Amino acid sequence: MSLAVYPGSFDPLTLGHVDIAARATALFDVVVIGIAHNAAKAGRHLLDVEERLSLARASTSHLPGVEVDLVPGLLADYCRRRGASAVIKGLRNGSDLDAELPMALLNRDLGAPETVFLVASPAHAHISSSLVKDVAGYGRDVSALVPPAVARALETRLATGAPQPVQQGDVPGPVPPGTPPGRFVGADHTREDLP
Repeated sequence: MSLAVYPGSFDPLTLGHVDIAARATALFDVVVIGIAHNAAKAGRHLLDVEERLSLARASTSHLPGVEVDLVPGLLADYCRRRGASAVIKGLRNGSDLDAELPMALLNRDLGAPETVFLVASPAHAHISSSLVKDVAGYGRDVSALVPPAVARALETRLATGAPQPVQQGDVPGPVPPGTPPGRFVGADHTREDLP
């Protein structure tokens, strides 16, 4: 059985992310959407890790062979523990390749398997998590860019500042105090917004 890990912050998960995961199942028996948990970035995400896990599970439950899991540390260590044969990354444009290539090389040096790059579908190539949060932060509808559960969670979170209840009784964390709507991600997160 071949297994690939598709890592990222998925803050939030977009239709581009779901498309990459679905297309990766044509190449691998199991594709694990690995939600990155970086304690150093605590409080800098719009959605906390438990909410991102729950929303990703709800948004991919219709895809056979797709799992969702937490990557609590180095990707290379997680891949080794899971027996992964590849890392999946989506590319929307040349800038994504410029950001992803050094990470792929470093991950390989650390013992991770090879990275397989999948080109974004034209219908999703313009979608990034940062842009989704920015548009949603201004109160605009993002339902054409994200799965329905994610759209509901964003609408609730940004309208009230309260987390959206998700399946299985998860209790998401609060929005960082004083954070203006649509300004949850800094430039350093760009690489995590890949499809």
